[in-house]
Amino acid sequence: MLDGGRLGSRKHINLPGIRVNLPSITPKDHKDILFGLEEDVDFIALSFVRSVEDINQLKQIIEENDGHAQIIAKIEDQEAVRNMKEIVEAADGVMVARGDLGVEVPIEELPILQRAIIKECALKGKRVIVATHLLESMIHNPSPTRAEVTDVANAIYEEADAIMLSGETAAGKFPIRCVEMMDKIAQRVEKTGGVDYVKDKIPQDKKEQMARAAAKLADSLKCPAIIVITRRGTTALNVAGFHPHYPLIYAFTNMTTVRRKLWLTRGVIPHRIDFSKDPEKTIRLAIETLKKTGRIEDGDQVVILSDIIAGEDRVETIQIREVKTYFNVEVEKL
Repeated sequence: MLDGGRLGSRKHINLPGIRVNLPSITPKDHKDILFGLEEDVDFIALSFVRSVEDINQLKQIIEENDGHAQIIAKIEDQEAVRNMKEIVEAADGVMVARGDLGVEVPIEELPILQRAIIKECALKGKRVIVATHLLESMIHNPSPTRAEVTDVANAIYEEADAIMLSGETAAGKFPIRCVEMMDKIAQRVEKTGGVDYVKDKIPQDKKEQMARAAAKLADSLKCPAIIVITRRGTTALNVAGFHPHYPLIYAFTNMTTVRRKLWLTRGVIPHRIDFSKDPEKTIRLAIETLKKTGRIEDGDQVVILSDIIAGEDRVETIQIREVKTYFNVEVEKL
């Protein structure tokens, strides 16, 4: 024994540098996945992902059971780090699980790996969550340490999509205060701008070209909003992938599951509305919805990116509009 200490129950055993042949999805995991799919979960976080094959195995289970859940790959060991680019490409999002990852790699490497994972996700347009030990001291104390505040701020500065509490809210004495503190830090740091990993990101197809154009246009005009009309959420994700600086992205979809999933994406506030067969009516309804909630007002300029079906045609447009009141548009209470 090198260092003694207290060992709690149900703890993981880490073998740094040793390739473990245990399956990523155990029989208990499989049972839990099926339960989650029955409960209509939106995301499944897969622990100890080591390769793309682990993700494909989970995808197959989801597809065979007619699920719609998306996969968040938790990068937690050295093998996952080696296969990081392929894992990011295959998953719907990634979690930087710093608890186990910090045991598997030299501790001084952890900040470098966190930054590399966030950057890779930004360049691939994938959502990324930073988790574990963000406000660890608040499990027992009402206020965080200065180092913890800086740690949270760095994750936000690096433009992660989400920062996640775990023990602080699951077993801590001050769960509400932890969330309030996290929100306070995020609100302040986001006003200062971020590292902008995507400033030189090259669009890979026509849809990404339109998304980048919408983001750049809104930034140059300092618009308060980008309105995205999208069925499956892809258009909103594409716009968010170019990290517009000034506006929030208001995504309008007619699918409840898409709305729920978009909440995880940085800078996106999703709404569900009924789409009209006339794209113009759908756009007007979106504008009136934002006006009613105080997000925009008459005279504001907004950028609108739509990708909706009108009759037998798919309509893809980018517009700049000055907000005005549209009569005879009914807005449901949100």
